[in-house]
Amino acid sequence: MTGPTTTGPAAGAAPSGPGAPWPGTAGAPVASGPVPAAEGREGASYLSPLPDTRPHLGHAMASEWTKLVSVRSTLWTLGSLAALVLGIGTVAALQTSDVDFQQVPFFTPALFGLFIGQVSVIVLGVLTMSSEYGTGLVRTTFTAAPDRHRVLTAKLLVFGLTAFVAVAGSVMLVGLLTAVLHSGPEAGHHGAREWIGALAGSAYVTLLGVLALAVGAMLRHSAGAIAVMLGVVTVPPVLAGVLMVWESTYTLGNWIVRYNPPVALAELFGMPMGGEFGTSSQLGQIALLVAVTAAAVAGAYVVTGRRDV
Repeated sequence: MTGPTTTGPAAGAAPSGPGAPWPGTAGAPVASGPVPAAEGREGASYLSPLPDTRPHLGHAMASEWTKLVSVRSTLWTLGSLAALVLGIGTVAALQTSDVDFQQVPFFTPALFGLFIGQVSVIVLGVLTMSSEYGTGLVRTTFTAAPDRHRVLTAKLLVFGLTAFVAVAGSVMLVGLLTAVLHSGPEAGHHGAREWIGALAGSAYVTLLGVLALAVGAMLRHSAGAIAVMLGVVTVPPVLAGVLMVWESTYTLGNWIVRYNPPVALAELFGMPMGGEFGTSSQLGQIALLVAVTAAAVAGAYVVTGRRDV
């Protein structure tokens, strides 16, 4: 005969009620069976749900693209570029006739707006790099991506592609509109060479923006870098006129007249601007800017890798 049984908490269960000891304290019941290892304790393993991938240039480009499209300066600069090229180009196309395009390409109206619109590309190129130094965001950028050369490469690629698409797209729209309005027999023959020249001119303006980005990386000051780039575009024609006054510097002045950004841009679009001072090749115009831009980019890499933020 068995004695009376008492009811109570099951073995291993934490007692309840006021004054009941908590598990793990003196007098508390000990659960039977194996106890799983807790997270963070010695010997416990942890598998992150996030993929463990090695950072590469694609990640940096995605980050720079996000920064580029999330700031207002991109909208204002590229928007003003499109407005100038399309607006002035449309007005010029409407004010001309078919005969006016016998010797010039259909993309000529876009050139008039691009003379001013290139300033927007230059400003955006400077701000793409210098604005981060001004706000201090560059410290966060280099902390998240310690490889500074990769960051600079990503900025150059993202800005260059974006600027070229914006410039070439605006120029092509004006060229197509002009072709529709003045495609009569009096306009003469217009072949694929004009399209190549328009793309070359768009690449020239894009290179000016890349040069501006490199200058911004070296100077780390928005106003100073913009002033330098405006000088690169506007000072050479004035300087050439001054140098051509004296016979000893006439040759140098004549060379600057033929190789300066406004004249180069016009010649790439199929409008010879040399006149009595002679003409220059389109390939020579692009080669000169490529050389200057490459030197500036190399300097930007050196300065960005060595200098503290």
